[in-house]
Amino acid sequence: MPELPEVETTRRGIAPHVEGRRVAELVVREPRLRWPVDPELPTHLAGTTLGPVDRRAKYLLLPAGEAGTLILHLGMSGSLRVIDAAEPPAAHDHLDLVLDDGHALRLRDPRRFGAALWQPAGTTHPRLAGLGPEPLGPDFDGDYLYRASRGRRAAVKAFLMDNQVVVGVGNIYATEALFRAGIDPRRAAGRVGRERYRRLAEAVRAVLAEAIEAGGTTLRDFTRSDGAPGYFRIRLAAYGRAGEPCPSCGRALVTSQVGQRATVRCPACQT
Repeated sequence: MPELPEVETTRRGIAPHVEGRRVAELVVREPRLRWPVDPELPTHLAGTTLGPVDRRAKYLLLPAGEAGTLILHLGMSGSLRVIDAAEPPAAHDHLDLVLDDGHALRLRDPRRFGAALWQPAGTTHPRLAGLGPEPLGPDFDGDYLYRASRGRRAAVKAFLMDNQVVVGVGNIYATEALFRAGIDPRRAAGRVGRERYRRLAEAVRAVLAEAIEAGGTTLRDFTRSDGAPGYFRIRLAAYGRAGEPCPSCGRALVTSQVGQRATVRCPACQT
């Protein structure tokens, strides 16, 4: 599944091509996405001018003038490409946002777990309500994590992946950040001290920033908006490396279950 760096990479890739453009039409070929596409969505968007593309968690926000905001989610296998609007659609090309310059923003989503949602002006969509702070924003730091974790019995990795705590820290980057911070992902969140949370927050920021700079992690289904893959995967220290030597101490990395998901850790470096 595309994680925050992949979504941010997509945002940066499409922004120069769509910002300031007028929407000629929205073509919906397959409305049965994760949530059914509102049949009024083409009407909401037609004739509007798109503003600066933003991101909230793993959602892309395309402001459409005074009418509202188009919210896009890539799901597990989705990608967005800027293409010639006359290019014939392939299988799984479910939606085209056709622009006034002859280009289109095309959503391809083989598994149909993505979404195209509408947020009327002056409202907050329910999918965005109740989200925690952005991990690269000013409200996220170790002191915040320490306060939020008090009394929490859940494993610290599950805590870190809770979107009500902090958004966009998925499985890959939680694994990497906990490795860098030297914290056992199985440890109860409420039993991690303030200084260790400060190291963890710094590690989260660093690993996400590096991944964004590298263009996102290459997974099975994700490509950047220009078609080129991300390259962060070659720098992963723990994720997907069970049985390999720890890059810090040389001991074999092991797999544990945290919240019904496998996680890789070093039994010596992470305590």
